[in-house]
Amino acid sequence: MTDATTTPEPPAADDVKIEDVGPALKRLTITIQPDTIAEKLEESIGALSTEAAMPGFRRGKAPRRLLEKRFGSSVRDETKNRLIADAYARAVESHGIQPVGEPEPTEPPENLKIEAGKPLSFAVDVEVVPEFELPPLEGIEIKKPLLEITKEHIDERLHRQQLRLGDAKRIDGDFEQGDRLVGQVTVTKAGEEKPLFENEQAAFVCPGKAEGGRGVVLGLMVEGLAAMLDGKRVGDTLTIETVGPEVHEREDIRGAQLTITFRISAAERPMPATVEKLVETFGVGSEENLREQMRLALQHQRDQEQANAMREQVYDHLTKTVDLAMPEKLSAMQAARTLEGHRMELLESGLTPDEVESRLADMRGDSVAEARDRLKLFFVLRRLGEHFKVEVSEQEVNGRIATMAAMHGQRPDQLRAELARTGRLQEVARVVFQQKAADRVIANAKIQEIPADKWNELMSGGKAPAKKKTTKKKTTTKKKK
Repeated sequence: MTDATTTPEPPAADDVKIEDVGPALKRLTITIQPDTIAEKLEESIGALSTEAAMPGFRRGKAPRRLLEKRFGSSVRDETKNRLIADAYARAVESHGIQPVGEPEPTEPPENLKIEAGKPLSFAVDVEVVPEFELPPLEGIEIKKPLLEITKEHIDERLHRQQLRLGDAKRIDGDFEQGDRLVGQVTVTKAGEEKPLFENEQAAFVCPGKAEGGRGVVLGLMVEGLAAMLDGKRVGDTLTIETVGPEVHEREDIRGAQLTITFRISAAERPMPATVEKLVETFGVGSEENLREQMRLALQHQRDQEQANAMREQVYDHLTKTVDLAMPEKLSAMQAARTLEGHRMELLESGLTPDEVESRLADMRGDSVAEARDRLKLFFVLRRLGEHFKVEVSEQEVNGRIATMAAMHGQRPDQLRAELARTGRLQEVARVVFQQKAADRVIANAKIQEIPADKWNELMSGGKAPAKKKTTKKKTTTKKKK
């Protein structure tokens, strides 16, 4: 007599219906079959039978009917959530969908119930990568700015290094440009009692009165901040009324009436280090050698900025010539992703962290149209990299991290660990991917070399760059009692 074994048939596949419900927006209606539900529910009950402890029974020995009576509701809810998550993942993979945001249920998940012998149907809306065609990529006209490194450039870099490596002097008032103010900060939203944000040790840098005295507080650009600080001292409270930018990466801040209350608890003024200290710190032997090192660093920085200027022209060309249906809503994730990409590029350009935050604050204050153009460029560069079959190696990522570390006087391993801790390591790879894609277009472009001053004139429309405007702010101040 021959033993026969049978293999149970796998559960029936989910039924998936896909509809276009808006620009780059798809609705997935997914039906999970009863057999799949029963199998997953049995797994959950089985795990519970092994692990659950009930009074009067040894672990794993409680009767199933008692377990179902006590834990049945929570087990069904947990199983339902796992079924929905797994079914969505299967649908996305099997149908080649490329989401760019988190799926949004069309009805509250708590309304969905698991019933014996019945299928479970649910629907989600998900933003996807838009479908579009790339324009012709050869023969684009690009200008290449040329710049000679001068003594003035080296003097400026020397001064920046003196400030970076210098000491700080505690001060009580008469704040000047570059002073760092530390204190307790609270952000409240109109109509809400609970603070939106609190921090006992927030900080910001006092801006100069030149160019309007604009400054950054908690990532938001504040017009006239320097004037607000006139006559203020340690112990005073600064109150800023503002409106959250419409494209902020936190959706609960967008368009919200905000009150920022900052109590100044300490202030310090950077004191430049001596040239002799810099020579000793860098171990270069003399001021002449120090200046030579800075000249070489500036040449590298110039080459980077030159390459970025040409890439920006590619980006501008692609943004204007590619026609694609954009998602109607700029999600928090997308806004954060575009900002983080720019953060990596700015850090590599040699700007200080405070200067980087100022640039990002300006970006947060951009119009919705400008923010949507940045998101559009993200999609286009992704497609461009796929078109050119661009790959990014670990060595290239490490090289880019080493360049950023050198710009800021850090060890590469320290910077890499910091980027990994803050979840920004992937952004470095993405920036390298995008730049390599743009460089492939530049390689086949018509390039015209022009002096740097001519380039700056073109960028400013033949005049000094206009000061950027943000939403209006009003302030009141309170003296310490």
